[in-house]
Amino acid sequence: MSMASTVTAADDRYVGRFAPSPTGPLHAGSLVAALASWLDARAHGGRWLVRIEDVDRPRCVPGAAETILRQLAACGLLPDETPLWQSSRDDAYDRALAHLSGAGWAYPCACSRQDIELALARRGQTRKRHAELVYPGTCRAGLRGRVARATRVLALPALLDSVQPDEHNPLVITWHDRRLGALTQDVSAEVGDFVLQRADGLWAYQLAVVVDDAEQGITDIVRGEDLADNTPRQVHLQRLLGLPQPRYLHTPLVLGADGAKLSKQNGALPLKLDDAGAPQARLRDAAAVLGLDPIGTSATLGDWLHAAVAQWRTLWARDRDATSGFSGDGIIAGSSSSNMGERR
Repeated sequence: MSMASTVTAADDRYVGRFAPSPTGPLHAGSLVAALASWLDARAHGGRWLVRIEDVDRPRCVPGAAETILRQLAACGLLPDETPLWQSSRDDAYDRALAHLSGAGWAYPCACSRQDIELALARRGQTRKRHAELVYPGTCRAGLRGRVARATRVLALPALLDSVQPDEHNPLVITWHDRRLGALTQDVSAEVGDFVLQRADGLWAYQLAVVVDDAEQGITDIVRGEDLADNTPRQVHLQRLLGLPQPRYLHTPLVLGADGAKLSKQNGALPLKLDDAGAPQARLRDAAAVLGLDPIGTSATLGDWLHAAVAQWRTLWARDRDATSGFSGDGIIAGSSSSNMGERR
């Protein structure tokens, strides 16, 4: 891998992906992301891949990945290649980390979470609820006799005429989202130097996803809006590693009764798809979140998917600067499937 100052999509060949973490079966929210990514790939005549993001092994539930793959198949969402498992990719992540370390962009860090909070408190900085714990750069100048716990990457821009970091300017990343439009994040101020390898030796999501997207030739990433603020960090790593930058589309979220993203922690129930008609019913719920018009309930699963692809193609042609087509809000998850389709 080589350093690069400019990044573009690899080519015109569309490759999309759905990348679930096997911490449990699919629920209503994760099916929205799966359906959106599948529709976008099919609407553009591209390929659709599935990647099992089991890099955070302590959180993975045995058998969950196989359950997810069965759920996708029941909904007619079949990948075009054998799924890729992150747990088999340690060597690729290690090579990427070695490249960044050798180029002076990655460094060892001895700080615990408590250390970071204390350092910020001494500066009079307090973290807002749900906000990032911004790393203050404590170990940039060395460990000073402490034992390394994790490895971080510098959240700094590169100098235009060299690969050296520019310590006098913040890292400000601007990118375009096909739904949300132009977005900007000051990574230095809002995130700080972020982790690439954790204290427990496991790989951080940011590094793994960037390496795998490049390895699989992903040109378009369609995923939930809660992941939009990860994009600047991933763009930074793509630039440092000389990897292509995909196009992005972040979809609305299904919300739990507490107004937060639907998850197992706030009551998300696994999708039950065994009954006749259940896959189409759940797909209709997901399609409503994505702003698609209702499709007749008498259609076969194949016909339903075909009609959904045609609608998606109209709403989200890739060569459009698409800024409409979705409801601006998510969907509050109710106790019945009919509630799942109500738009706010």
